[in-house]
Amino acid sequence: MHILHLDSAITADASVSRQLTADIMAKLTAQGTPTVTYRDLNEGVPAIDTTWFQAVRVGTDSPTPEQQDRIATSDALLAEVQAADVIVIGLPVYNFAIPAQLKNWLDQIARAGVTFRYTADGPEGLLTGKRAIIAYTAAGTPMGSDLDYASGYLRHMLGFMGITDVTFVPADGLAFDREAGMARAQAALDQIAA
Repeated sequence: MHILHLDSAITADASVSRQLTADIMAKLTAQGTPTVTYRDLNEGVPAIDTTWFQAVRVGTDSPTPEQQDRIATSDALLAEVQAADVIVIGLPVYNFAIPAQLKNWLDQIARAGVTFRYTADGPEGLLTGKRAIIAYTAAGTPMGSDLDYASGYLRHMLGFMGITDVTFVPADGLAFDREAGMARAQAALDQIAA
């Protein structure tokens, strides 16, 4: 088994999502020694731009050094996802949505013809057979509420690329009742099979 472990919180050691992804990883690795790739998205994932679009989406026979850099970055992020059987994602909710660095990661890997394609029957995800486990944390945004623009979006994007086996470990409402929020997360974590 190959696990891709992604963190995106900006709060360093105070991060609940980082704590939960570590707990998820401990559970997944307790019964064996899988290959693990770790990436801290907070260390920087470039936003896509016109240079990225021209290099990656349009393609060119003789890319400039700047375009080659964009291609290499996107290809490296994509290769990590393609190699993974399980993807563990830390999803702290900021301003009711996913962190910018997690959005940048999704933009880098959502590549037509590689992770999805359009068919006569509609879009088809190409990253099938993978499992995602998401540590959802929020101070005041209940998961699944009308205020939650994060969990549904992330589930949709993963599904659009073919990852439909998605499990959430939610620790929400932490600003109001941290103990109850952490208890909800622990209950979800207890249900995860290694």
